[in-house]
Amino acid sequence: MALNTISEPSRPLPARSALPWQPGHPVWQLGFRPFYLLAALFAAVSIPLWLASYLGVTTATLQVSMGWHMHEMVFGFAVAVVVGFLFTAGRNWTGLPTPHGWHLMALAAVWLAGRVAMLVAPAAVAAAIDMLFLPLSAWPLFQVLHRSGNHRNLFLVGLLALLTLANGLYHAAAMGLLALSYFIPVQAAILIIVLIESVIGARVIPMFTRNGAPGSTPVASPKRALAAVGLMALAGVSWLAGAPGLLTAPLCLAASAMSLANLLAWQPQRTLRVPLLWILHLSYAWIGIGFALLACASLHWLPASAAFHALAVGSMAGLIIGMMTRTTLGHTGRPLKAGAREAAMYWLVQLGAVARLLAAVGPASLAMPALLAAGVCWSVAFILYAVTYAPYLWRPRVDGREG
Repeated sequence: MALNTISEPSRPLPARSALPWQPGHPVWQLGFRPFYLLAALFAAVSIPLWLASYLGVTTATLQVSMGWHMHEMVFGFAVAVVVGFLFTAGRNWTGLPTPHGWHLMALAAVWLAGRVAMLVAPAAVAAAIDMLFLPLSAWPLFQVLHRSGNHRNLFLVGLLALLTLANGLYHAAAMGLLALSYFIPVQAAILIIVLIESVIGARVIPMFTRNGAPGSTPVASPKRALAAVGLMALAGVSWLAGAPGLLTAPLCLAASAMSLANLLAWQPQRTLRVPLLWILHLSYAWIGIGFALLACASLHWLPASAAFHALAVGSMAGLIIGMMTRTTLGHTGRPLKAGAREAAMYWLVQLGAVARLLAAVGPASLAMPALLAAGVCWSVAFILYAVTYAPYLWRPRVDGREG
């Protein structure tokens, strides 16, 4: 596979106008900058921390548990990337400023406080702090969409509200205030994020493919995309409601088939030589795989963890690493070309997804080695992102533009 190397532009970078703790510093100029960096660093350390706890290496000062792991991968890591992406996209969609400067610094501080609180604070205090981030992030997004008349994307604010509800239900269940397994709100949140991925993916993946894969003619069908999202929503509600497998399984299979039909129309075979594209196509394919596995889980043929890790690692993390690299390059004024490090990040996340699936459905003797392999792949991928992209996120755009 031919790989392009990303090199620093020869033109001098603009002088820094502020120090990192000042609102004028480049890292505080657009949402993707702090949240991508924080999410990558958190992803790199949180999985080893969880695996250490899982293996019995515990500490009395850190509250690392299965619930913590599930919550933080969704409401910590994934939500940070979603918010960073939506703030960045929201400015493009509307031409209006999304949080930057002091406002963005405050939101990043709230997110970070939530991560610390979830590790060391009493449950009620942790819940109160953690619950602040999503509403405080959704409100400015709503404001710019509403002021600009961009009603087409207001549903994203509604999905952030649903994530807030799921987060509240998780905390209530974890504290014993609600007779509900905390697995359910986390699974709901994963499914909500998959819906966000599906909508955004159906809009941008065909366009990126047409622009970046010579000779491709991807077909984007809004009706088919809407049908896929609708079936995913119905299948997700059926699963979460505990409906009989004979109802849930057909809905999941229909959602899987419609999702894969979307993907095939986008000509993934044309992207094999373009890492920035094939990572998006391959990650989107995991949505179809995940719903097929969820159909099996609803019939008690497979553990539910297989389906949800396919969705959370293969699809969610795969699209996250693909979009984090692409949007960072584009929004810092660099060429949209992937080098060896990017390809390594992509392969590591995908290999981690396969290993995690093997840990869930493979022979018992392979469960622990596969789990450890998945954790190593995950952490190395996000360490690579942080090491490679932190200078890009930390510096002004190389083309001198704002953002």
